[in-house]
Parts: sequence; structure tokens; C-alpha cells
Amino acid sequence: QVQVVESGGGLVQAGDSLTLSCAFSGGTFGTYAMAWFRQGPRKERKFVGSINGSGGTTYYEDSVKGRFIISRDNAKNTAYLQLNNVRPEDTAVYYCAANIQTTLSTMRTPDKYNYWGQGTQVTVSS
Repeated sequence: QVQVVESGGGLVQAGDSLTLSCAFSGGTFGTYAMAWFRQGPRKERKFVGSINGSGGTTYYEDSVKGRFIISRDNAKNTAYLQLNNVRPEDTAVYYCAANIQTTLSTMRTPDKYNYWGQGTQVTVSS
């Protein structure tokens, strides 16, 4: 059974950097697309970014382009989300998601992913 577990959230100040980790188990990591979503208070869960199995292709939501970086280490079965120059509006619960990769460009909605972590809270103070 595939499992993903996030870690690394916390309270940071605007302009700071933070790296979230997503540990994967129960499958062949390199065959899974990995994605990050976030959900603010009373808001829908929204796509942040995704990365393909080899790590060579990434997609980002427009508001985080140039600030957030998604990466993966297939030797460690771990994906990462580096948050740079964070803003108060980045405050949310961040979720890691995994699914067998099909066409990464189409995998930008929650329904494309079958495996989810429990989420990790990121709070950005102004």
C-alpha cells in the first residue's frame, strides 16, 4: 500500500524560506508523479506544483512560479517543496500527493491523485 508522509511545516516570517519533505513508501517511487497541494482556511484544496517520475519535468501554479521549487530524490524515495520568499497568503496546510504517472501536464487537480499525506501546516506571519 502506497503511503506518503509530509514533514517540515512550521511558523515562518514573510520573506523566509522553508522546505517541506514527502516520504514515499509502498511502491516504485520513480513511476509515480508527485504533487503538492495546499488548502487555506475555508478554501478549496489547490494545486501548487508537480514533478514527474524522473524529476525532469515540473509544473507550478502561477502564484508560486519563481518562488517555490519542487524536487525529488529517487534514491531516498522523497519529494520536496522548497518555499522561498514566502508571503502571508502562502499560509495553508500543504499536502503531498502521489499517483502513477500518466500525462503530468493534466495532473493538476486533486482527483488525479489517489494517495495523500496528512498535511503539514505552514503559517507565514507578516
